[in-house]
Amino acid sequence: MTDASALPGQPRGAVGSGPATARAVNVLAPNASAMTLDGTNTWILAEPDSDLAVVIDPGPLDEGHLRAVVDTAEKAGRRIALTLLTHGHADHAEGAGRFAELTGTRVRALDPALRLGDEGLAGGDVITTGGLELRVVPTPGHTSDSLSFHLPADRAVLTGDTVLGRGTTMVAHPDGRLGDYLDSLRRLRSLTVDDGVHTVLPGHGPVLEDAQGAVEFYLAHRAHRLAQVETAVENGHRGAADVVAHVYADVDRSLWPAAELSVRAQLEYLGEHGLI
Repeated sequence: MTDASALPGQPRGAVGSGPATARAVNVLAPNASAMTLDGTNTWILAEPDSDLAVVIDPGPLDEGHLRAVVDTAEKAGRRIALTLLTHGHADHAEGAGRFAELTGTRVRALDPALRLGDEGLAGGDVITTGGLELRVVPTPGHTSDSLSFHLPADRAVLTGDTVLGRGTTMVAHPDGRLGDYLDSLRRLRSLTVDDGVHTVLPGHGPVLEDAQGAVEFYLAHRAHRLAQVETAVENGHRGAADVVAHVYADVDRSLWPAAELSVRAQLEYLGEHGLI
């Protein structure tokens, strides 16, 4: 068995529901798959002495899961006061409307189509609920509407699908763009260097104890894949599907459709920069 401390980002053991930091509790959704790993992590955030909580990513439209999130907060003596979304993919956001009905909360997101209430979200926003402070960090690339949330008191960042607890994420072309994604990873790296962030609370997979190591791994991985795609094109592999079969030959074929989206984003990026 590989020592977790030797893996990128130093993942924290098995994934499951329960406390992750002094202010963050995970409720794991029952939607495990090759794309969602162990399932969607729905995060309940609150100051230790507060009776108000914020939920990030209610997850899929699964009544049992949504009620489990409410029950977890209530058992801790808290009322859910606000719902936030990292992005609009169904495994994170499909249950938001029903969750709003259960809790009476607004839903804030970057995409106006996902909001319930008048307030959206934008980079630089500071959210304060029950004494909890969250800072909104724009991290487009996986999708155009992807956001992360900096939790300064726990020296943590909630990354949605921008950084996962295991493996790497896709750039969901054409909505997601590789240039944006690389900029977002650099922005997250700045949080680890300049703001002392050391913990990643991801949308899927285990908590990461070494945020800087995780982001550096992601940047190196993207550079390596980009070089592989560029070489594949130079060797005559032109279409995205052909490049995937060549570059991702060692990857489970069930993940090839997602890989093809990333390859399309990489081909677009290389073309924009005059590299192919």
